[in-house]
Amino acid sequence: MAEEPIFRIISVVIFVTIVCVGLYHRVKAARHQEDLLSHREEGLLIMVLVRTFGFSAWIGFLLYMINPQLMAWSTLLLPYWLRWTGVGFGIVVLPLISWMFISLGKNVTDTVATRKKHSLVISGPYRWIRHPMYSFTFLALIGFSLLSANWFIGVTGLLAFILLVVRTPLEEKKLIEKFGDEYREYMKDTNRFLPRLFKV
Repeated sequence: MAEEPIFRIISVVIFVTIVCVGLYHRVKAARHQEDLLSHREEGLLIMVLVRTFGFSAWIGFLLYMINPQLMAWSTLLLPYWLRWTGVGFGIVVLPLISWMFISLGKNVTDTVATRKKHSLVISGPYRWIRHPMYSFTFLALIGFSLLSANWFIGVTGLLAFILLVVRTPLEEKKLIEKFGDEYREYMKDTNRFLPRLFKV
């Protein structure tokens, strides 16, 4: 496994960059807000499961970066070209996530609740999809799973993502309550997770 140290170094660079970008924008947004958001609105079961599976995937990836032997029990035998494909996904997702956070500005939240001073963002990636955070997170998940060649990271991350998808209608209900017809019109022009290539 001569290339394993290279994969680990790349993993660290991508992971640390994503975490730093996310933390910077979340802290910056929190400084401009006076209200505390409740996670209870998403429901206890979804709230607990999303964070449990998501945290498990992150811990698995952290352990892989520290020492791949710690995650050897869930290693997949993937060809190098597929693992390099994972590197490609990771590199592509970096500017996308930055673009998304910059577009969101002070509206960043980690739950379905909206802020008192929440504004409807329809620029940047939100011009084409309503939930780019979830779409880009899924791309990162594919990248990390292939890069680490680890099924545990992939499965736990996928379960967290599926729960986010299940939670999305509730999130959109809250946005309709906040923005009314403005959000309904926005929904007509965009898909949830993928760009609408053709309007019908």
